[in-house]
Amino acid sequence: QVQLEESGGGLVQSGGSLRLACAAPGRTFSGNYVGWFRATPGKEREFVAAIRLNGGHTYYADSVKGRFTISRDSAKNTVFLQQDSLKPEDTAVYYCGASNGILSSIREARMYRNWGQGTQVTVSS
Repeated sequence: QVQLEESGGGLVQSGGSLRLACAAPGRTFSGNYVGWFRATPGKEREFVAAIRLNGGHTYYADSVKGRFTISRDSAKNTVFLQQDSLKPEDTAVYYCGASNGILSSIREARMYRNWGQGTQVTVSS
């Protein structure tokens, strides 16, 4: 299976923006959803956002709703996560994965596969 590749992380001040990218090198995304999750030391991977590959419907965690936007560029085989109004509590390693699951399971990390190595986002106060 092809591992997805995350990029775009970095160090930004509170209130700043970043644009993360999740690429499927050499192939199109497969499955029903592509999701973004984040992880901090000692905590389980937390759902951030997901996009339905067929139709483009988007879903967000309450903690990021109104600040983050997930989108897809089919021509580039890439899913983006635009992060605006970043807060120190957004600091984490961000991962993307693909899921064949149904809508009720999109917030469950165990339903995703092809995880990449992650990209670090650090927000300073």
